[in-house]
Amino acid sequence: TLFHVKQLWERIAALSDRSLDPRQLGVLHRYRDWLIEEAVPAGGLGPGEGGRVDERHIGDSLLFSVPIPDFPEEVWDLGSGAGLPGIPLAILIPETRFVLIERSQRRADLLERVVRILGLPNASVVRNDIESLEGPVPAIVSRAALGAAKTSRIADHVLESGGFAVMGGSWRRRPSHTGWETFEIPADLFDHPVWFLIMRRQ
Repeated sequence: TLFHVKQLWERIAALSDRSLDPRQLGVLHRYRDWLIEEAVPAGGLGPGEGGRVDERHIGDSLLFSVPIPDFPEEVWDLGSGAGLPGIPLAILIPETRFVLIERSQRRADLLERVVRILGLPNASVVRNDIESLEGPVPAIVSRAALGAAKTSRIADHVLESGGFAVMGGSWRRRPSHTGWETFEIPADLFDHPVWFLIMRRQ
């Protein structure tokens, strides 16, 4: 139910000492509807993903706020796809600018449309190949669109000194990669633990 979804999103926000006011919850709900009604039919999400938007996609994206207590002024979302995790994070953390980076023209057009629909002043879309990005940027996030090895290579190239990368993924068991810390969110929110990989640039 929508009440259950609202409770879930509020509990996730509270894990990072944040809160979602009624306006933010309304924007999240509009984004949820857009994912189901437009992004799935357009191929921005897989054909079977409409029923898993609340937890697997929006909830999972909001969880990116938990491993990092203080988000810097700008964050790049690499391989943003349908705006995950960048758009839920932009709704939750209005003081940070989120740049949604997507190589596909079709997906970039979709992203620009939803940013406009939602009226998100702190989200923008860049159509670019991730390999050709030029930094420096204080932080990057990615929902395992690239894998740890490729993300490491890009992070080394674009992160400023002291910057960080956070990568999430639907891992079935605890992930471990050289140069990355593993951060676990216990199974009390969902019916399984959720892991993030974090890399800090010296």
